[in-house]
Amino acid sequence: NTVTAQTRLWFNPGRLESLYIVPGTFAVVLWIFPSLLTAIAMVKEREKGTILQVYASSISAVELLLGKGLAYWLIAVCEAIAVIGLGVFVFQLQFVGNPIPLLIGTCLFLADSILFGLMLGVKAESQAEAVQGASLIGFITSLLLSGFIYPLNNIPFPLSLVPNVVPARYFIDITRDAFVRGTGWTGVWFSLLMLVVLGFFFFTISRKGLDQMQLDTDS
Repeated sequence: NTVTAQTRLWFNPGRLESLYIVPGTFAVVLWIFPSLLTAIAMVKEREKGTILQVYASSISAVELLLGKGLAYWLIAVCEAIAVIGLGVFVFQLQFVGNPIPLLIGTCLFLADSILFGLMLGVKAESQAEAVQGASLIGFITSLLLSGFIYPLNNIPFPLSLVPNVVPARYFIDITRDAFVRGTGWTGVWFSLLMLVVLGFFFFTISRKGLDQMQLDTDS
């Protein structure tokens, strides 16, 4: 008897481009704009000298970062609702699994974007420098080194190490799982964990940068 092999696509059997492109677009859009707005807002505090008023008060660097970050995180949540809602409505995306990982992952990813913007704002000397940093570092990595356009296994070494610290790479995995694969917690738990780790890293760098600025101002 002749055995005939039949190829079947496990995910996206209709090969709809929207199921592949749109979830990745969520990550790129939600990474660029929140981080850019936060970086500009943070560096303006230094340019206008209002950061000195904060140093003269009893507010710590952690409280400043959390307060400013929370305000822009709420704005980013509204943006995420609009962007994801528009994508679902226009391209007829549907959840194929548990939506809770996507909800938690979105909150963590937005926090990473905000903290990344704060880190740039602390390190930048001007608004132009903050915009360039958000555009070059944030946009290029989220677009080219996140798996959005090119498969990660096609990126040559040692450039292939960079996606390991790109938050968009993990959020794309979460969004594509929610709308394409549907594996749930078992498929995205590592991506959620990495978003927490990267967020903590960005926050630590920002806090240390503010501490150094405060010491310089006092002296």
